[in-house]
Amino acid sequence: MSEYQEIQMDSAEEGIDILGLVKGLLKGWKTIAIAVAVCTVLGLVAAITMKRTYTVSSVLVPQSSSRSNSSLSSLASLAGFNIGSTPTAELSPLVYPQIVSSVSFRKELLHAPLHYEKADTAVSILTYQKEYVKPTVFGTIRKYTIGLPGVILGALKKEKPEMKLPASADGEGYAPKPVVLTKDEQKLMPMISQAVSLMVDKKEGYLTLTVNGSEPIQTAELAIKAQTMLQDEITRFRTEKAQDELNYIQARYNEVKAEAEQCQYALARMVDRSQSMTTSRARIEQERLQNKYAVANSIYLEMAKQLESAKMTVKKDTPTFAVIQPVAVPTKPSNSRAKTLIIWMFLGAVIGCGIVLVKEYLPKFKEKWNEAGEEEES
Repeated sequence: MSEYQEIQMDSAEEGIDILGLVKGLLKGWKTIAIAVAVCTVLGLVAAITMKRTYTVSSVLVPQSSSRSNSSLSSLASLAGFNIGSTPTAELSPLVYPQIVSSVSFRKELLHAPLHYEKADTAVSILTYQKEYVKPTVFGTIRKYTIGLPGVILGALKKEKPEMKLPASADGEGYAPKPVVLTKDEQKLMPMISQAVSLMVDKKEGYLTLTVNGSEPIQTAELAIKAQTMLQDEITRFRTEKAQDELNYIQARYNEVKAEAEQCQYALARMVDRSQSMTTSRARIEQERLQNKYAVANSIYLEMAKQLESAKMTVKKDTPTFAVIQPVAVPTKPSNSRAKTLIIWMFLGAVIGCGIVLVKEYLPKFKEKWNEAGEEEES
């Protein structure tokens, strides 16, 4: 026999014996059947006690016209400022998922009124989880087995009071303030993160909003609320600068309008008084008021044009959303009890086969391990 044939025979002997594996599995069919039966029972319990989940998806396409920078040179000269034309930065669609995952966005969703089957009126997710949801059997078992250390530590810790923001020292109600969450809100934040998600298609340019819920109507209402909030936030971000410009021009317009009206009233009173007067002083005073009114009126007319232009800019920057796939009430749950049962049965088969193979090949492995050790010693 050649050396090449000996190597082939050695490799065949050391290789995996598929026929032997099949025979070993057939020999241990009882063990596999017991494992499958146990996992089937566990799968039935898991499928029966499983919470039904409903999924709603909505596809949006944000559309906005390209904004051309408006020149405010005439307004700047009137107001005494030098305002240059600077390009406005568009909000990238890649930032939209960050809006959905923000704390303020999720907090508002927690307090959105929704309709549940157990509640007579619309209640928020926070109220529903506190007053209507009862702990499940698996949840209770998990709490007092795996989560028992956490329960003990929580009982030993002192309960901290709810965090509150101090009163503003300057009394400005419009000043920005940090978002403060209560303990109940903090517990439900992860659930909201898993319930509402947004995906952006970079190539096609559309948004897919996916919402998961426990009931069909509740899920659809939550999806509509999240969609509306997302549209409002995107609109606010895109029109923020234009709205600031509009507010500034509106305030300046009101001042110039009041000044022009005062000059007009003063000129009218002067004309009425000077009808019976022919002095040079009266004529000079009347001309002075006429010139002042002419300047004030020209500024007023210019500001009126600027105000209309700013209003048009805000409308131009306001994005519109084409709803390709509107929100619809789901008719079937997204998770299946049959699939859950099949997964548990498959898991039981894998565990059973693993036990049989370990029992079959573990002694042989130990024997080879011992022989290798003896050869090294010798």
